[in-house]
Amino acid sequence: AGCAVANTVAFADAVEQASGLFPDATTRRVRTLLVELERFWNHVNDLGWTALLEAVILGDGGRPHQQIVRLLLEAGADPTVGDSEGVTPLEHARERGYDRIVALLEKAGTTR
Repeated sequence: AGCAVANTVAFADAVEQASGLFPDATTRRVRTLLVELERFWNHVNDLGWTALLEAVILGDGGRPHQQIVRLLLEAGADPTVGDSEGVTPLEHARERGYDRIVALLEKAGTTR
């Protein structure tokens, strides 16, 4: 379960180190990989977090993390799964002032 944290953080780091957002071909490949690994995106780790929660909680709300949230949602991550205290990704994003991530989560149909 701790491995899920490390993998998501490594993915976020790789995105941040990229010179820009994913080119179309890379976006398609990442999206394909995310769909293939869908069962992992809703996995709850020992901290009580899913990959989507990690992208919000460990991220800075910037463009790379917005892209990660968008790709996770497109791949089937469930935005209604809250942390161990029941706080959802949307609530965490609102609390942190990540307006663009809030918009992505609301567009996905999340209201809480």
